[in-house]
Amino acid sequence: MSAPAPLATRILQQGRYEAITMLRNGEQLILAVVLPILALIGLTVTPLLDGYGASRIDMAVPGVLALCAMSTAFTGQGIATGFDRRYGVLRYLSTTPLGRGGLIAGKAIAVVAVLMIQVAVITVLALFLGWRPDAAGLPAGLALLLLGAFAFTALGLLVAGTARPEATLAITNLLWILLAAVGGILIPTTNMTSAWTPLVELLPSAALGDALRSALVEAQFNLSATLILLAWAILGGLAAVRWFKWS
Repeated sequence: MSAPAPLATRILQQGRYEAITMLRNGEQLILAVVLPILALIGLTVTPLLDGYGASRIDMAVPGVLALCAMSTAFTGQGIATGFDRRYGVLRYLSTTPLGRGGLIAGKAIAVVAVLMIQVAVITVLALFLGWRPDAAGLPAGLALLLLGAFAFTALGLLVAGTARPEATLAITNLLWILLAAVGGILIPTTNMTSAWTPLVELLPSAALGDALRSALVEAQFNLSATLILLAWAILGGLAAVRWFKWS
């Protein structure tokens, strides 16, 4: 009997499988690509972002990239994991040479792979619409996107590993709508006058959106937003490890 493939190979193969599965799913493809494209066009041609100092396209792109991370890492991964758990796929894979750690690593690779495709699509469209980013902020923007993807993946796995699949579907989709609309991810919190604004600023959506806007629009490092996002990533990861149920 032949020996199993090296762990790195197994993880990469699982990541490839997870990424292809996500891209072949019509609902997830809409969340990952179609809705962010529509959001970018909508924010560019409407006056929703007027009055924030920068051009519409410059303000829109960071928020849409943050929306991409939330769509793939939280909603898409949460739904996929929830139904894998329901049908026993997770329990089966956790007993194979891939192992539980390899399975989680494969899912992380899939999220990053799909996110890079989203970034490429949105960047090409944004450049066509007139986006001219400050090159000095691009490395920080990419790092923040990866941190945001980690935070939202942890939160998605937390929901998928503790709730029933049907509830996971409802929770992740509802939260996606709420965070996209009033969670500070697309519309900056700077001009919000609601009494809820201080709480909105503490959400991972607002933290990622504000940090990306600081990096890509002003080429500045937003320490407070980054620390909030990092806290969500750490606490979400610890909670997912603690309460995630494999079956």
